[in-house]
Amino acid sequence: MVKLKEIWLFIGRYKYWVTCGIFLLVIGVVDENSLIRRFAHKREINRLNAEIEHYRRQYEEDSRMLKEITSNKEALEKVAREKYLMKKENEDIYIFEEDLK
Repeated sequence: MVKLKEIWLFIGRYKYWVTCGIFLLVIGVVDENSLIRRFAHKREINRLNAEIEHYRRQYEEDSRMLKEITSNKEALEKVAREKYLMKKENEDIYIFEEDLK
């Protein structure tokens, strides 16, 4: 009972500081929209925006390549040879692999 009375006197004496502390605890940690979750969501949004930008650049590059392939027969042959290792008759292909260590 004595401890409870001491706690009550402490809260009565520092009621504004206790209220501010509880408020900061709720806003910072406990709440559904806490600051910790806000920072995590902000970090995820930035990561997703970077991923969107990456795919947008890849789409533009692929669209450019498609346009070039459909309009230029030599470009089509180049892509077929490089990516799909196709060859003409009586032609040998040598593949050099890099050591990635």
